[in-house]
Amino acid sequence: MENKNVNEMDIIELVREVGKKLQREDIYLKLQIAKQAADEDEELQKMINEFGLKREEISEATSKSESEQDSERIQKLNREMRKVYAKIMTNERMINYNDAKDEFDVLMKRITTIIQESSEGGDPETADYVPCTGNCASCGGC
Repeated sequence: MENKNVNEMDIIELVREVGKKLQREDIYLKLQIAKQAADEDEELQKMINEFGLKREEISEATSKSESEQDSERIQKLNREMRKVYAKIMTNERMINYNDAKDEFDVLMKRITTIIQESSEGGDPETADYVPCTGNCASCGGC
């Protein structure tokens, strides 16, 4: 019984080392810098808050019974929310954050896939994440 705990601890310690290494990677640091820049952008944060408020207003307006709903108001709120969203998504700091997040997410998918496939008996040397190409004939499924 004690050997099992020692082996589990070896694996856990190894994973902790991977976590430490991950936090020293350029891709991780790039994401943290982009996140901080987006968080500190007051204009961006105002737009994000405005987007959240519009979403809440829409939720409240659509939660009413059909007879109480004001479809024109809901459409107006939807247009306003889409306009704010478009502004958010064209903000340079948001673009940088999204690009860094996408890049980091691919790395995390690779890590997760290697661990998952290895736990299912796959070869850790060849297991890897393959992004979807849109051609379903080329893979086993998403």
